[in-house]
Amino acid sequence: MTNRWLLPDHIADVLPTQARQIEETRRALLDAANSYGFELVMPPLVEHLDSLLIGAGASTGGALDLQTFKLVDQHSGRSLGVRADTTPQVARIDAHLLNRQGLTRLCYSGPVLHTRQATAHASREPLQFGAEIYGHAGQEADLEIMELALQSLAIGGIQNVILDLSDVRIASCLLAHYPSSKAMEANIYVALAAKDAPAITEMAGLDESLRGALLTLLSLYGDVSVLATAAQKLPKLPEITSALNGLAWLAQELVTRGVAKESIRLDLAELGGYGYYSGVRFAAYSTSSKDALARGGRYDNVGEAFGRKRPAVGFSLDIKALVDAVSPPAAKASIRMSWSSDPALRLAAKGLRSSGETVICILPGHEAQMDEFACDRELVKVSNQWVVKSL
Repeated sequence: MTNRWLLPDHIADVLPTQARQIEETRRALLDAANSYGFELVMPPLVEHLDSLLIGAGASTGGALDLQTFKLVDQHSGRSLGVRADTTPQVARIDAHLLNRQGLTRLCYSGPVLHTRQATAHASREPLQFGAEIYGHAGQEADLEIMELALQSLAIGGIQNVILDLSDVRIASCLLAHYPSSKAMEANIYVALAAKDAPAITEMAGLDESLRGALLTLLSLYGDVSVLATAAQKLPKLPEITSALNGLAWLAQELVTRGVAKESIRLDLAELGGYGYYSGVRFAAYSTSSKDALARGGRYDNVGEAFGRKRPAVGFSLDIKALVDAVSPPAAKASIRMSWSSDPALRLAAKGLRSSGETVICILPGHEAQMDEFACDRELVKVSNQWVVKSL
């Protein structure tokens, strides 16, 4: 007989110590976003399937569709989806509910559900946090999003972050300049995403100039000096030049804001989500995690399906993965008190709790059961006054 308490694969309960760490991190992330002027939105966990999958779902080649759990609404009979990504919902909110003419900063935090793991070590129920800027096409918005992403990782306790930068316009410009069939373009994107140089070398019918440019692109990975090499070796096309100059500007601005130059890496053939992103994209890694801890970039087409195409850039991360990547925090120092009906004791405990202290009442017979709280002080009565003393 199957154990009734077993959960589905890659779905897990979150126990007290980790739950506290996740919640404290979530609050700190939202406070950080708010300090930049990002407004919190709370999209629903489920909505009509066509709304969830329109736009981002189509532009990612059906990837979001495959990640989305589907069900039938017993009220209307329409197909519903459980969100696998919050960005399309936020784009809908920007386009239809807010419909502001100027710049809009929005942030969110909530669970998403995946039919399968996004990566080998991922949960199928991430707690997604993200921030997005709508209405500004300039790289100032890209830079602000990267700053907030890096600050978010620092809040989570991540050190030694490696920031990978790329721009999907480089590859798309090459394919536009050297015309090829749609089928061949799809094969090229697959080969570039897999860093499969032999596949490019052996691809039949490929323009030789394009073949050479693509093989060059696959070699352009490393520190910021890669940009100078790319400017020399890639075709001198205006969009490529603009993309390289933009990456150079972003790298320099990040360094002036305290990001170590050696922690910035360029991977000009990185095309993850190529059908979704429209310009600069980035991923942040740490030696303490096997997968990227934050991903983001520019996706100016995200609102088009909702009838309002305008500039957009943002990032997201999984708070659970962020917490998993660092050591558990030390037990929170607390104050204990013995159970008593003394009103003065209850008043003293109330004052301490309102000041931010954790005061744990030891119920009769449970003196040794403290679990995650480490009591280093105690409320004791001295000369008819309840005072805090060290244990």
